[in-house]
Amino acid sequence: MDYVCDVPGGKIWFRIETEAEAIRESALMGHAVEKHFRQAQSRAEASYVPPAGGPFVEERIGLKGHLVRTMPRFFTLRDAEGNGLATAMVPAGAGCPIVVGIGNADPYVAHEEAIRGLGTHLGIPLERSRCYPYGR
Repeated sequence: MDYVCDVPGGKIWFRIETEAEAIRESALMGHAVEKHFRQAQSRAEASYVPPAGGPFVEERIGLKGHLVRTMPRFFTLRDAEGNGLATAMVPAGAGCPIVVGIGNADPYVAHEEAIRGLGTHLGIPLERSRCYPYGR
């Protein structure tokens, strides 16, 4: 995981960067972020077109950058002890971000200020009415 930002209440946002991290997040939080991560990664890999004319061994050199540019970004909110509090999925382009808590519970009840902090850091609004899928 990669550090993203500190938010009020001694909480920290990290970016989930690998399938293994997504698997751990799903187990910790009791939701399906692992499934969504895998699906997004598969779609991004399928859309990758290597540069024409390059040697076969270099075809996948640009894949990692392509994944970073095209996959949604996945984030986890942790407290000072490392406990999972919320998970966010933010699309790379247009699309609706999703933020859920443990077992898909509403994370805004206890962590609205921290979620707002991630939104400020990313430069996008992360309001409950738009981002919590089970409250719509």
